[in-house]
Amino acid sequence: MNHPNVDRDYSAQGTVTEAEFDAVMARYRSASESATAGLAGVRDLAFDPLSDERLDVWGISSGQLRPVVLAIHGGYWRMLSRHDTAFPARMLADAGIATVVPDYTLAPAAPLEEIVRQVRAAVAWVHHHGAEHGLDPDRIHVVGSSAGGHLAAMTAVAGWQRAAGLPEDVVKGTMAISGLFDLRPLVDSFANAWLSLDPTRAEALSPILAPPGTVPLHVAVAEHEAAGFHRQSKAFHAHWPAAGSLTVVPGRNHFDVFLDLADPGSELSQALIRLALS
Repeated sequence: MNHPNVDRDYSAQGTVTEAEFDAVMARYRSASESATAGLAGVRDLAFDPLSDERLDVWGISSGQLRPVVLAIHGGYWRMLSRHDTAFPARMLADAGIATVVPDYTLAPAAPLEEIVRQVRAAVAWVHHHGAEHGLDPDRIHVVGSSAGGHLAAMTAVAGWQRAAGLPEDVVKGTMAISGLFDLRPLVDSFANAWLSLDPTRAEALSPILAPPGTVPLHVAVAEHEAAGFHRQSKAFHAHWPAAGSLTVVPGRNHFDVFLDLADPGSELSQALIRLALS
């Protein structure tokens, strides 16, 4: 049974008008197309044979291995794609950093465990095959917003890397923007209509309940967020031993805050550049 207070706390879309939401969704795609126009890259690479999901690589430079930012889209695990998530690519390329944007199978077609596995498979692909495409396998960083913030955190937590044949520090740094890190409240929320979580699975899929990694983590949240996102960002930041600053981005909402990564002068862009070049 849904609880109205929980629904309110985790309704990102409830903090904007329908027109505002539609406008930002359109900007994701148009900004991504603008950022990648004429940018060196490789499209439509299969990274996960179990799902046949694909990724795009942007901002590479012949003759060098560039540090990598893997950018993971949000959409409450049920919408959007890599084609809406390439807007940081130009900003990062100008700083000497490559961008990888993967797709993942959307809920409810895939359970959340499978979505997490696919995103981790994208990390593994960069580590094992990235050098063939100008990516430095020893300088992988992950950024994500909303559901992508949760998935980025799930690549940074400890405990999964060894079974995947990866070094424990395969991800060298993470930025989680307006993410969800404790999924237990979602069991009683509207989102469970497509997530179908039970308490045991929600606990296992919550990065705040997993052993924290040792890599740097930057947590950011928009000023105009639903209360649950603010609480969870603050709690996850406190949970992570190697956390950097907790940034509350003024004037932004849950959806347009991610677009700050299209602006090289924004606080989030500068923080991501420092993370990827450190």
